Amino acid sequence: MKRTVLFAFTLLCMVLPSVAQSFGCECEDTCTHVHGIDMSHYQGNVFWETVGDNTKMAYVYLKATEGGDRIDAMFERNINLAHRYGLKVGSYHFYRPRVEQAVQLENFKTQCLPGEQDLIPMVDVETMSGLSVEAFCDSLLKFLELVDEAYHQKPLVYTYRNFYNKYLLGKLDGYKLMIAMYTDEEPVLADERDIVAWQYTGKGTLPGVSGYVDKSRLMGNHKLRELRFRHH
Repeated sequence: MKRTVLFAFTLLCMVLPSVAQSFGCECEDTCTHVHGIDMSHYQGNVFWETVGDNTKMAYVYLKATEGGDRIDAMFERNINLAHRYGLKVGSYHFYRPRVEQAVQLENFKTQCLPGEQDLIPMVDVETMSGLSVEAFCDSLLKFLELVDEAYHQKPLVYTYRNFYNKYLLGKLDGYKLMIAMYTDEEPVLADERDIVAWQYTGKGTLPGVSGYVDKSRLMGNHKLRELRFRHH
């Protein structure tokens, strides 16, 4: 009887992932993709030892900074413990288009220290801050170039599929993309750009974390080594 129930549960997870998630079954339970998470102060005190025991999570991107002066209150604790318990770690900056790019870079550099990075920096792009599309894209590209110059490698860009299709189409050639889209079907961009990673849920669960967790996985044949931080 138990075996029959387990088989039915696994089948449910594979066929109807969005429904199955409400029953406690997660995407990584039924697939072989490389999975990861992102964390910030919103998750509070994370029990990293417990997270580290969940070997299906290979990497984590941690919020380091936002705009010109905000530092995530949990970043230092998170990066130290994530390293201690075996995850590959990267840091991200939430971009504010109206704030001077050089000021935002200096803020990010105070937290995103090269010696602590396993993965290339990530820039979180979710708002135009009321700018025109042209002004917004000009602002963002200037910042991405500054990050490239500072860390000697192009950052990963995170954004939502619809946001990309509406404002960033054809603007980010040469930059690796993490695309957020919370559906069962893999995202496809309007310009058919390659997607390295897909954030497939903002309501994942994970032992050691209270509340919801953003989860992502690598797409296609992409490997985690493609995001490796090169130390110079």
